[in-house]
Amino acid sequence: MNNIKQFFRYIGRNAKFIDYPLVITYLLLCLIGLVMVYSASMVAATKGTLTGGVAVSGTYFYTRQLMYVIMSLSLVFFMAFFMNVKFLASTQFQKWMMTGIIVLLGATLVVGSNINGSKSWINLGFMNLQASELLKIAILLYIPYMIEKKRPKVFKEPKLLMSPIILASFCIGLVFLQRDIGQTLLILIIFFSILFYAGIGVQKSLRYGLMIIIGVALIGGLFLLLGLVPDYLTARFSTLTNPFSQESGTGYHISNSLIAIGNGGLFGRGLGNSIMKLGYLPEPHTDFIFSIICEELGLLGGLFVICLLFFIVYRAFELANKTNSYFYKLVCVGIASYIGSQTFVNLGGISGTIPLTGVPLPFISFGGSSMISLSIAMGLLLITAKQIKIEELKKKKTRKSQNHVDIAKKY
Repeated sequence: MNNIKQFFRYIGRNAKFIDYPLVITYLLLCLIGLVMVYSASMVAATKGTLTGGVAVSGTYFYTRQLMYVIMSLSLVFFMAFFMNVKFLASTQFQKWMMTGIIVLLGATLVVGSNINGSKSWINLGFMNLQASELLKIAILLYIPYMIEKKRPKVFKEPKLLMSPIILASFCIGLVFLQRDIGQTLLILIIFFSILFYAGIGVQKSLRYGLMIIIGVALIGGLFLLLGLVPDYLTARFSTLTNPFSQESGTGYHISNSLIAIGNGGLFGRGLGNSIMKLGYLPEPHTDFIFSIICEELGLLGGLFVICLLFFIVYRAFELANKTNSYFYKLVCVGIASYIGSQTFVNLGGISGTIPLTGVPLPFISFGGSSMISLSIAMGLLLITAKQIKIEELKKKKTRKSQNHVDIAKKY
């Protein structure tokens, strides 16, 4: 009984340091995701179109997503209240984290399942684990840790980061070998965002930026000539400019996605009343869930979801500017680039702005690995926010005590 009382007292003492706007935004996105996953998948699940022809219950995907949300909420709660701040920046944790990620990525290449042209998942029975999702968290913790460790020398000698960059590049290369172009792109964005915010090698990057672009273009051309680019990816590029010209072929998915978005109008057709989810869109509960949101909830519903995601990105940058810890600054920037870039890639893909890459919409799309990875990112933001409030409280106490000392000296 005493242990339970102590537990709730501990929670009560720490509750004042929690960033509640972030928590409320996170919960709203999770709830919207649950509702939309059920709405987008209930009909298709009963017909078996999303489960390889095997008809399942209409609540099949909803139930699994609910399990992922409960797991994620528990993880965020634990991180926000019980995780030691210094633990994340410890050498032991960093070594085990990077070793575990390399093992998972290697195992994925050996025993991973091939889904939609990418060998990116390990079947655990109750869920498919996507190691590349966990690599995002590893990158946004490992690179800031190494920069903080080698600071301030690293700003004058960027070569000191050569070993961490090689290790990170090796991990990203393993994701690329899984033929997962979308995840590779997102991890690179996180990686370079951290380096650019830190100011490491920015001048050289800008100086040789044109050479890098030309090099990437040449490598891309070589991959095309050798036939190493997946056929589905080539088709997505070819239909980007005018998907309706190939509406019955390679432009089928984008065309139907745009029709779904247009059908919703300002207020939508009503929750559950989407037509395009009835076999016209291939993954209405994952990649194209925002199209269903726009069709059922309209432009206003879609903008509400975008605003919630934008708030998290904005808050991450705000926390980066507030904290005194350079490690947390870079972690917050990594999280902002993670959620911001993934949102852009998903929305850009379904709207025909950029090629489709199979990237889920943060906190909304169905998926266990993505939900857990994003929730860990939210947990890291809450830890940072808590640390900032604790530091501010200590400063206030120090100022008060100093004022008392000054007053005593006067008298």
